[in-house]
Amino acid sequence: MSYDLDNIFAQILDGRIPSAPVDENDTTLSFADIQPQAPQHHLVIPRGAYTDLSDFADKASDKELADWVRALARVAKKTGVADDGYRVIVNVGRNGGQEVPHLHGHVVGGAPLGAMLTAKG
Repeated sequence: MSYDLDNIFAQILDGRIPSAPVDENDTTLSFADIQPQAPQHHLVIPRGAYTDLSDFADKASDKELADWVRALARVAKKTGVADDGYRVIVNVGRNGGQEVPHLHGHVVGGAPLGAMLTAKG
């Protein structure tokens, strides 16, 4: 998958689409998902142009890697799901259900989330 400079997260990062950050620093940006799948559902993205987790792991600096992981945990705390439990989901590629070619982690919680996977195939 190649990086698309017009993907929705690239547009958010460069200001073409407004967002309401819940957390941000020089390497990450976090905001509410526009189609939440749980009472609390936020996205954590790196500011760099990384298509997915594999691309990020291969190319990101140690600082970017650490900042992104720490941002996932900060978002859980800031949105109130850290104490009762939450899930971090990173979809990679077509079979993984990735819809936007920019790495993003979903931080979901606020209610029991049930089984991790329900479909087999």
